[in-house]
Amino acid sequence: MKIRTLLLILFILLVAGFVALNFAQILQPTALNFGLTEVQAPLGLVLLSMLVLVLVVFLAALVYQQTTHMMEVRRVTREASEQRTLADKAEASRFTELRTFLQAEMQATAAREIELAEKLHQKVDRLQVAMTEVIEQNSNGLSASLGELEDRLERQFQPREDRS
Repeated sequence: MKIRTLLLILFILLVAGFVALNFAQILQPTALNFGLTEVQAPLGLVLLSMLVLVLVVFLAALVYQQTTHMMEVRRVTREASEQRTLADKAEASRFTELRTFLQAEMQATAAREIELAEKLHQKVDRLQVAMTEVIEQNSNGLSASLGELEDRLERQFQPREDRS
């Protein structure tokens, strides 16, 4: 138990012990003045009744305060749970949106890669055609030069009689 509760129980026990020890004096009648009238009644019993009345009012106020506190805690807990649910839904929505965005970006990247690969293939094909043309031209030029050299060599090494 809490220390406050123990002190309260100890105080109530002390008051009950005091009342039990002095119960005969508490019940002795005396003249009591209530402002408008004067009455013969036991002063101790009246004071004890007032103490019990104050205690009952205090306990009722305590029960009311605890009840309103518990209701407030339940309301706040319910609101927090609702907010947590909304946050979870928003987080799931963000994850879904992020997944969709990443998929779209991956598809766009794949499309760009395909487009660049096609451009590269086209450029390689153009370079291959140009290279083939250059090789053919060099081959033709080389063949012409070889043919010309061959003709010169044949003319130079032909017997002299054929020349005249």
